[in-house]
Amino acid sequence: MKVAFSTLGCRVNTYETEALIELFKEEGYKIVDFGEKADVYVINSCTVTNMGDKKSRQMVHRAHRTNTEAIIAMVGCYSQIKPDEVSKIPGVNIVLGTRNKKELVYRINKFKEERENQVSFKDVLKDKVFEDLKVKNYDNRTRAFIKIQDGCNNFCSYCLIPYARGASVSKPISSIIEEVKDLSKNGFKEIILSGIDVSSYGKDLKEEITLVNAFEEIDKIDGIERIRIGSIGPEFFTDDHIIRLKI
Repeated sequence: MKVAFSTLGCRVNTYETEALIELFKEEGYKIVDFGEKADVYVINSCTVTNMGDKKSRQMVHRAHRTNTEAIIAMVGCYSQIKPDEVSKIPGVNIVLGTRNKKELVYRINKFKEERENQVSFKDVLKDKVFEDLKVKNYDNRTRAFIKIQDGCNNFCSYCLIPYARGASVSKPISSIIEEVKDLSKNGFKEIILSGIDVSSYGKDLKEEITLVNAFEEIDKIDGIERIRIGSIGPEFFTDDHIIRLKI
């Protein structure tokens, strides 16, 4: 079986696609370019602008033209915001939101058995659980991204992100360390911490953990020479954080 991926939007989407690729490899799938004929096409969508919606739809049409018999899955932000609209796009068989992407292989198998379209998503404003996807290796990359945070609590008037990504949630520090150790064993020396609102990392956790704690724990791992942050607001740079990180 062959599967092809198209990723639109942000760095977090890129990370999640890499994690999905690993899940498909574990199931015996061969990963091919999106322009090739595949049995399954996965579009990891974006909806920050109308152009994101349009590009997501275009990728569906492209996949359907390439193989009219293929299973097409739309996952991510566009699916989360407009599941009914996405489910009506000709050729789309599976629609998943932003916090249940781990279901994808299961939903594909279920579609194969039942031949009924699969639509599944969570109320991300109420769901406060981090979907702990993992990446052990990256093909053709020297730096490794890790998603340590998802969602946003700011609700800016112009922004859809809280509705697409949900409330701010954090990856447990133990999972971060486990993932970084795996990446280090695979030769990665540079780690980039990513998220939707990275500076809010830890605020939802029961332990008193912050982004600085994550830095300090990762710094202890053998083989890691550089830690970077994907993007962060100025509110993170307090005197205490600057001193502890020796910025």
